[in-house]
Amino acid sequence: MSELVTKSVAQEQRVQKIESTGAGRIARFTIVATAVAVLAVLGAAALFAQGQDKDKYSLKSPSGIAFSDFRGYEDWAVASSARTDEILKVIVANPTMITAYKAGVPGNGQPFPDGSMIVKLQWKPKKSTEAPFVVDVPDVFTQAFVMEKDSKRFPKSGGWGYALFNYDAASDKFTADPKSLSDCGNACHTSVKAKDYIFHPYEKR
Repeated sequence: MSELVTKSVAQEQRVQKIESTGAGRIARFTIVATAVAVLAVLGAAALFAQGQDKDKYSLKSPSGIAFSDFRGYEDWAVASSARTDEILKVIVANPTMITAYKAGVPGNGQPFPDGSMIVKLQWKPKKSTEAPFVVDVPDVFTQAFVMEKDSKRFPKSGGWGYALFNYDAASDKFTADPKSLSDCGNACHTSVKAKDYIFHPYEKR
């Protein structure tokens, strides 16, 4: 009798071990499958974003200013902001220009060094429907107006090259403005020639 009980207990333990092993395998498989699915989604999103960036950064203005010169501008530091009745603007600058700003350029009488780049990001405004006060917020993104300092390439416009890249929200595509020549912004910017053609200072924060 005791032998039968011992065998029964042993068999039950083997069954439990098999079941627990199977459950463990299923659990591990589920975790692995979930992880693979998540990575696949993230990978697809990354590839989609890279594809969009590739399209955007393949553009050149009529004068040959490449949008790829400004690669990474999405994360550049904000120098200033502005607005008109129709446009909200955020002005960002690359590290070279931010360093010059912090050193006192152009207020110290020194020009920005070659390699300085600035991008004016432009949105159509809309009234916020969430804020408990009246405030305009960005609505549809419209344009990226870019400037880069290269005294050898742009000697006739104070060393600065200008270009405009338009954005169409419906197609989610950027295009180089066909009327944008390298000195397209220079006529306007000559009014601030004494500040090395830059309207916006690095604002206090």
